Amino acid sequence: MASERYNAREAEARWQEIWEDKGVFVTHNEDPRPKYYVLEMFPYPSGRIHMGHVRNYAMGDVVARYKRAQGFNVLHPMGWDAFGMPAENAAMQNKVHPKDWTYQNIATMRGQLKIMGLSLDWSREFATCDVDYYAQQQRLFLDFLAAGLAYRKKSKVNWDPVDMTVLANEQVIDGRGWRSGALVEQRDLTQWFFRISDFSEDLLEAIDTLDRWPDKVRLMQRNWIGRSEGLKVSFEFIAPPPSGEAALEIFTTRPDTLFGASFMGLSPDHPISRALGEKDPKLAAFIEECQKIGTSAEAIETAEKKGYDTGLRVRHPLDPSIELPVYVANFILMGYGTGAIFACPAHDQRDLDFARKYGLKVTPVVLPQGEDPATFNVGDEAYTGDGTIFNSAFMDGMSVAEAKDAVASRLEAQSLGGKPQAERQVNYRLRDWGISRQRYWGCPIPVIHCPTCDVVPVPAEDLPVRLPDDIDFDKPGNPLDRHATWKHVACPKCGGKAERETDTMDTFVDSSWYFARFTDPKNANPTDREAADAWLPVDQYIGGIEHAILHLLYSRFFARAMKKTGHLGVIEPFQGLFTQGMVTHETYRADGGWVSPADVRIEERDGVRHAVLVADGSPVTIGSIEKMSKSKKNTVDPTDIIETYGADTARWFMLSDSPPERDVEWTEDGVQGAWRFMQRVWRLVGEIAERVSRDAARPNDLGEAAVELRRATHKTLHALSNDIEQLAFNRAVARLYELVNTLSKALAAGDRAAGMDFAIREAAEYLVRMMAPMTPHLAESCWSVLGHEDLLATAAWPALEQDLLVEDTITLPVQVNGKKRADLTVPREASKEDIEAATLALDAVSRALDGKPPRKIIVVPSRIVNVVV
Repeated sequence: MASERYNAREAEARWQEIWEDKGVFVTHNEDPRPKYYVLEMFPYPSGRIHMGHVRNYAMGDVVARYKRAQGFNVLHPMGWDAFGMPAENAAMQNKVHPKDWTYQNIATMRGQLKIMGLSLDWSREFATCDVDYYAQQQRLFLDFLAAGLAYRKKSKVNWDPVDMTVLANEQVIDGRGWRSGALVEQRDLTQWFFRISDFSEDLLEAIDTLDRWPDKVRLMQRNWIGRSEGLKVSFEFIAPPPSGEAALEIFTTRPDTLFGASFMGLSPDHPISRALGEKDPKLAAFIEECQKIGTSAEAIETAEKKGYDTGLRVRHPLDPSIELPVYVANFILMGYGTGAIFACPAHDQRDLDFARKYGLKVTPVVLPQGEDPATFNVGDEAYTGDGTIFNSAFMDGMSVAEAKDAVASRLEAQSLGGKPQAERQVNYRLRDWGISRQRYWGCPIPVIHCPTCDVVPVPAEDLPVRLPDDIDFDKPGNPLDRHATWKHVACPKCGGKAERETDTMDTFVDSSWYFARFTDPKNANPTDREAADAWLPVDQYIGGIEHAILHLLYSRFFARAMKKTGHLGVIEPFQGLFTQGMVTHETYRADGGWVSPADVRIEERDGVRHAVLVADGSPVTIGSIEKMSKSKKNTVDPTDIIETYGADTARWFMLSDSPPERDVEWTEDGVQGAWRFMQRVWRLVGEIAERVSRDAARPNDLGEAAVELRRATHKTLHALSNDIEQLAFNRAVARLYELVNTLSKALAAGDRAAGMDFAIREAAEYLVRMMAPMTPHLAESCWSVLGHEDLLATAAWPALEQDLLVEDTITLPVQVNGKKRADLTVPREASKEDIEAATLALDAVSRALDGKPPRKIIVVPSRIVNVVV
């Protein structure tokens, strides 16, 4: 046995079949043990898993197996985030139905994930495109609608005129649609929204309770919600605009800079801008030009600052003798504040760029520390730091904070049109979530539009609203819009002719509540309240940092909305969050194109790495190490790796190479090293099984070597358990390498006296059990070789003997006249007299004393010994 190579391919298939036949990983809600819910962000069925999936799911599986061994009832499910545009694109390109493309990909990826040996409860599997799933999502939508959490309004969107669909801001690249390449337009469309903004303060305050989330993610969510305290100020029009307003209202977080105002700015979508544009063709043309910029803050921020002088003027609220011009400006968003601003160019870069372009006044009013007010000026860069207020009448000499309060108090006391000229307000950057998408492959929005009854919810008994199968993609746009029969229905209220809503839901909706559905995925309602409340929140959620804002924020909103509508009792879905790093690889180029690692052979000549094509030996340029991507062909197929080395090798390498929150570089040398270690453990355990009896009894008295081996074993167990709890998998792996080295030396020493057989056998069994969460197939094989008939996958975590964590000896540094000369190892309970005697016996101390008695020996218990000569 000891000389045999471990056959990963045979062993892994065998154990996976046994686990599945025995239902080892099927979770039962009625299980009385304490619960633990571990969940990785579910994948999109693109067709093949990649190494990022291997890393992500290996991490979750370690936690699941460890917690199961600790005695928890573990829920570790898997599903598919299956709706979305890629399936529609594939349908158009390959003349295949999106449903067929999606389910074929799911079948392929399910098979790939299964050969990884993940301890998943596949009985709870679902895809978001399953009718059973989206039927429950439609029920949630109707409940949200009844509770006032869903509504319709006209909204500005990015519109792709070729694909004829709304694009998210992230799908607009350099002003063009990400797929069609067409110039994106802004359009006003009536869209469905969820009222996430109603929860702005709650979502923000609760971030402080998410103490098991990365600080970076919490900060990103805080910034996205964007709470800002400020002042709503009314600027009186000198001559009212055509729309008749007496004053222009703005919201500002910097009222301290009001005396630096040089112009007012209106969003192109502001009602006053629209009203003026109806009578001014040039302004209308300017507004139309502004529509060509994307709707994202980034697109507007980076666009050249442009404006149109409306001819309107307003009076300064703190000095009526000052008149300010009113511009329509392309960098102002209607969605934040009032859609209008006062501009202080000296202390805001966008305002400064605009003022320089149009020759407007720039007056600094915040003086940096150490600057002379008589000479301080602003050049091409606005000053946005702290300082002292100047050039500001009654506020001169105040701090920024003092000036804000002084302005607020003064304007609150002033009256304009019978109301205070200002009021303190809190604003949020977070906007309601627009969920309408003009595409087929998504969850239908369950409402009907009737010319008599307006918007009518689909009755619950008529759910689900199923997607029709007989669709075509011969023309751009949403096939549901032109379906001959599906679109046309009778109104549930009046029975008259009506039409279904043809928009489908944003796929972020699908992934915002799936964690709750997993708790009882076959239930006739969206959730079984008892089961959902028992399992939630998810104890450990694992996924990429790219989902730090939208997915996680939407999921937090959904939990609150589901609580309000009676489907959940929790408001935070994920108690612990971990964001893993990416998997990277070298890039290769030949003849100007990217080359796959599978087509490259690395050679070393004169100590220098060279790359050549496997096919013909022609040279290949080795490029930078980057995230694995199809576009640069620096991907490695996990299936190929698993078939060559085994799933455990791939898992071990992914867990061992670097801290899990950092990127990991995939290298062939690293994988081969992991594979060699698998073989080494197999040989070591086999040799122990042959040479050391399983019945090796624990003697009453253990020799020093046996105690030291036992101490190393239990210290490893203690440290490794803590490492897994902290998701520090690379540290856990390093400890197992060290234990294998220690155990190998003990076996090679040949010492069988005083309980050494018992200590070796115990160390081998503990090693195998500790490796089980990371290399479950190898561990099961080793467990069997050690003579066990039960499955390691169902075994308890090893028992820790706390006494073995306490050292019997301590090591003290020994100084002579304050300079360290040696280290002294003594029994922990040694007396002061024994320590002094042992110190004087040290060669280094004896040489320093040179035959003379010491003047004094100072023993600081458990700390240090100092000999004074």
